[in-house]
Amino acid sequence: MSGDTTTKEEQVGFQIKADSKSDKKSQISVQELVDSLKSVEDDIGQISELTSEEELLVAEFFTSLLRLMQPFTQSMPITTSVLPEEMGNVIQASLDPTGQLTLLYEDGRMEIENLSDIKLRDVLISIIEDVMPKFKQFTGAQKKKVENRIKFLSAITKEMQKISKALSLPTPSGSQK
Repeated sequence: MSGDTTTKEEQVGFQIKADSKSDKKSQISVQELVDSLKSVEDDIGQISELTSEEELLVAEFFTSLLRLMQPFTQSMPITTSVLPEEMGNVIQASLDPTGQLTLLYEDGRMEIENLSDIKLRDVLISIIEDVMPKFKQFTGAQKKKVENRIKFLSAITKEMQKISKALSLPTPSGSQK
């Protein structure tokens, strides 16, 4: 006789308890899965709303960029180190007012990327962070140029006004004979 002293009834009881625990685990797992899927559904809904909002903001950003850049410049240079490595060996990059990114590669080829494309949003953010300080410097330099021209023109104009006034003074009546 072996050391096993459990009866068939006890074995059936153990099996029922094991099956019961297994069923509870499946029920908990199913419920957790359902809860998880509901959470995923909420996240997807929010992602959809946020993506729509992002699309509107990107469109408005490029409309504003166009208005800001057009009077001053055709393009802004981009520091190539801000571009992701996946873009390849870019040796020169620039942004035009419509949101087109022009890339010149080491091998001489040129590509144009539309930064309003959703796949390039992270690139867009990096470029904005690079361009905005440059744009500020650029507009500051433009302002200085205009101020210098005004200063020059103002001084010259005042002197010319004095000369023209002197020429238009009436001549003394005794000098006419």
